[in-house]
Amino acid sequence: MPQQIKRLVLVFALIVAGFLVARHFLVPPTFGTLGHYRAAAVDTVASRPIRYAGQQVCADCHDDVVAEKANSRHSSVACEVCHGPAAKHADDPDSGVPPAPRDRSKCPLCHGYNPSRPTGFPQIDPQAHNPAKPCITCHKPHQPVTPNVPGECSACHGQVAMTKALSAHAPLACIRCHETPEEHKINPRQVVASKPRRRELCGQCHAKDAEQPADISEAIPRISMGSHGSGLVCWQCHYPHHPEAK
Repeated sequence: MPQQIKRLVLVFALIVAGFLVARHFLVPPTFGTLGHYRAAAVDTVASRPIRYAGQQVCADCHDDVVAEKANSRHSSVACEVCHGPAAKHADDPDSGVPPAPRDRSKCPLCHGYNPSRPTGFPQIDPQAHNPAKPCITCHKPHQPVTPNVPGECSACHGQVAMTKALSAHAPLACIRCHETPEEHKINPRQVVASKPRRRELCGQCHAKDAEQPADISEAIPRISMGSHGSGLVCWQCHYPHHPEAK
């Protein structure tokens, strides 16, 4: 047998032996008893002190709050998400009341501006939006309704607004391209603003024979609507909030 083959066999044997030794000493003895995990972990977790009471326990005493919250946009948010662990309070209500989120570190965990959040999800800049003022001063957390309907699209669409502000489309109002029902401002996820469905909308500015809009001073890129990207809506190739065409 060639020398190099012997060496390979030796290396392979050492790897297998190392694996068997490691498995014997490192794998917990209860691993695999109940599945692909350490079965004793169930007892370890069960032995920990209970910190959370659970939604139903809160509802047993605070039925009026639960009823108010049931039809709100916070209906799916458990009480202890905002009020913290309440098992001790549930066992002895006089021992202490779970705190209300009076500092501004709580609500921005969900409502602070983050471009990865769903379109239309209420978001604010915590540094600019009523700084140093507790959120619950203006908003009822059990029935959150915006006291003042946002007048600008940037209140919810911050990333789009910041991108568009640096583009050639910065002077254009959002509603020039998007049909936005009034209900969208109140229920943005149920009633959405429309996207342009016809090429003629972009053609109002970019067709060869289109008139120069009075509110646009610089030259606008022009195309032949009949031959340029025929059959496609313009935004399928061009990003309208920061168009690359010059």
